[in-house]
Amino acid sequence: MARVVRIHEHGGPEVLRIEHVDVPGPGRGEVQIRVKALGLNRAEALLRKGTYIETAALPSGLGLEAAGLVETVGEGVDAFARGDAVSVVPPISMVRWPAYGELATFPAGLVVKHPPSLGWEAAAAVWMQYLTAYGALIDIAKLCSEDFVVITAASSSVGLAAIQIANMLGATPIAVTRTSAKKEALLRAGAAHVIASDEENLESRLKDIAGPEGVRVVFDPIGGPIIKPLTAAMSRGGILIEYGGLSPEETPFPLFTVLSKTLTLRGYLVHEIIGDPERLEAAKAFILEGLELGALKPTIAKTFKFDRIVEAHRFLESNEQFGKIVVTV
Repeated sequence: MARVVRIHEHGGPEVLRIEHVDVPGPGRGEVQIRVKALGLNRAEALLRKGTYIETAALPSGLGLEAAGLVETVGEGVDAFARGDAVSVVPPISMVRWPAYGELATFPAGLVVKHPPSLGWEAAAAVWMQYLTAYGALIDIAKLCSEDFVVITAASSSVGLAAIQIANMLGATPIAVTRTSAKKEALLRAGAAHVIASDEENLESRLKDIAGPEGVRVVFDPIGGPIIKPLTAAMSRGGILIEYGGLSPEETPFPLFTVLSKTLTLRGYLVHEIIGDPERLEAAKAFILEGLELGALKPTIAKTFKFDRIVEAHRFLESNEQFGKIVVTV
């Protein structure tokens, strides 16, 4: 028996239940982990509410990121042994491989021996944020040192990861946040410039910073009306990568701006990287190198105990966090 978090209905954080269940052992090609820490993601809140891209049959587990010790290895797994310290690349399906529990099972190909210097909390906060940012900025946009890159929702864990990756490559990260409340923290986190979009003219500020050539890369999880000033400040041949839809408002399509500048507006899911073994290995190598060099360092917003999972989800939806929310088990 092990404690796991499950939902029996869709709704707010209060539908999360901690239950004692029999957790089956790992199947062929799988690794079972004694979980020490969990990284929280907005995808889990969407699954909980019934609005995620994956539909769960209830009752359902949930969770995408974990770090801990290998408990048991399944048949055909030779790369891991009991007691190895590992973290987990988010699986394609959190319903099939849920992370929220004392014991969790994952495909061996998604289990990583992380650098010994990482504590459990940091290890649980690595893969979703850095893989998401890597896939967009490096794999797709081919970000380079001459580029300006706009990063909206910059105080999120993915936004902060994108700032670090941009700096690692020598590019210029421009952080966009709603108000100036997080400006100093974003500058300390490595942003070269910070724009408070509710307080400043976003298009004008971007043009002032990037100059007449404009911004080549935009990395945005918001959508909605912000698309118009973002595209207006982009360079000819630029690319806007959309990886979310946080805005409740309709997203306009800036047709004439896209035509006149030959822009690319690209939808993106981290599953593109996770589902491609060759691209995933390249991403893992880059991220592990960055972690070992200290160029990549997860920012932990707040840590909760496992029995406070409901409170952790409430904080997740508050938009008050700066970085990653972690739950210790």
